Amino acid sequence: MTWGKSEYDLKRVLVLEDEIHIRRIIVRLLREIGFDTIYEASDGIDGMKELLRVRPDLILCDIHMEPMGGLKFLQTVRNLKTSDAADLPVIFLTADAEVDTVLKAKELRVDGYIAKPVSLAHLKSKIDTVLAEHKARSA
Repeated sequence: MTWGKSEYDLKRVLVLEDEIHIRRIIVRLLREIGFDTIYEASDGIDGMKELLRVRPDLILCDIHMEPMGGLKFLQTVRNLKTSDAADLPVIFLTADAEVDTVLKAKELRVDGYIAKPVSLAHLKSKIDTVLAEHKARSA
């Protein structure tokens, strides 16, 4: 399923990335795809604050951040008491393809995994797939 610009307009995206230049690239790519409402955080702790404040529809998250990395962030999200927050779609953006990391991410029900560097086409394709799967699960 390919989403149209109007569907992207309605979605709030939270980007967690500790490297500012990479975060800016991701935000620029999201804007090119058609997202208008994008929030940013530099680690999992700030990401949790933003998640609770803005209630995003999609989260893009780096794995290796300090003091709270992506795996701990995802674990915290999945343990939230409200099902709408606990079931938020999360896509990891990372250069880490270690088997243990990937297995842990799958165990925590990550919705997608994109290797850096990220291309516009791959990012859009993965987002479309994850949003369609999330919509089907929620129906």
